[in-house]
Amino acid sequence: MRLLISDANILIDLEDAELTALLFRLPFRVMAPDLLYFDELAAEHPHLIGMGLELGEVKPAAIAETQVLVARYRRPSRNDCLALALAKQEHCPLATGDRDLAEAARAEAVPVVGTIWLIERMVLHGLIVPTAARDAYERMRISGRRLPWQQAEHRLREIEAGTFEVSDPFQEKSVRCKGG
Repeated sequence: MRLLISDANILIDLEDAELTALLFRLPFRVMAPDLLYFDELAAEHPHLIGMGLELGEVKPAAIAETQVLVARYRRPSRNDCLALALAKQEHCPLATGDRDLAEAARAEAVPVVGTIWLIERMVLHGLIVPTAARDAYERMRISGRRLPWQQAEHRLREIEAGTFEVSDPFQEKSVRCKGG
């Protein structure tokens, strides 16, 4: 099964959206750096491990890479850079809702997905319907999460209309879909 590295932001978005359990029903493994988990998630979200979140050990070379990333990119936090270093270490996409981290990942040639992409996958895999996705977005908005709300609505309308582009960060390609 394909691997996706997550930062804390994505996991908190999905917690607020009440979609966390569905994240782990998608056809890929989700992993976060162990140091990030214990620093940012363990206290308030310890159940994530039992739901399927894997903890990734950032190897010494990736720890050194984290230091380089912290020096190179001023805005992402050290823990964000750990997630990016783990994605580079594991040669897999990074899931983040943090704009600065996403920009750093793209600059490092690491494919990036976000909360909207994950929720789209839940719809496309039949785990939720578009109205449930809208409800989830509303829960995130009420919780103070920051997403590009217009883009989220636009993508849901494309899915409902049956014409949308499905990107595959695991293979770095897109497919234009038509029909329902």
